[in-house]
Amino acid sequence: MPGQFKKVRRPPDNWRVRSYLPAILHGLWITAHHFFRNLFIFTAHRFGLLKRVRAGVVYQWPEEPRPVAPRYRGRHRLLKRPDGTPRCVACYMCETICPAECIHIIPQEVPDPFIEKAPRAFYIDLSKCIFCGYCVEACPEDAIRMDVFDFRLAGYDRFQMVLDMETMLNSEPSHPSQ
Repeated sequence: MPGQFKKVRRPPDNWRVRSYLPAILHGLWITAHHFFRNLFIFTAHRFGLLKRVRAGVVYQWPEEPRPVAPRYRGRHRLLKRPDGTPRCVACYMCETICPAECIHIIPQEVPDPFIEKAPRAFYIDLSKCIFCGYCVEACPEDAIRMDVFDFRLAGYDRFQMVLDMETMLNSEPSHPSQ
């Protein structure tokens, strides 16, 4: 219904707001605050004081790995059965639930009467993956996990970012503290 809305006038901007000077000075103040606080704390640490106060920390990776939380979702791996075949039954649950559509499965029939099909090819494109973990939760066979804590997820081209089935089957889980 017209007439129920109240028109509110915005006050005109003055020269201080238009110049961005207060915002720039506020940003410089925050940076200087962190710099001098860390300088003071690191100097105190050098003399054996304020050991319980934590300052800004820089990790010298890869020599000094950064600690990660136990719930960190690492790179994907496929689990094997005791006979060495993939545990995956190519049910497409992980491919269906993936919001980034980065999982692709090509099925094949297997001679085992207890298994209807198995993957002939299983690909995950890490350049598209958002590491949400939905594929792990959706898998009815517990065939896929995200417990490989490999932080070097980079490549020189797109094809190096695609994990194939052999790479995921031969991956070993690692602990986040390693």
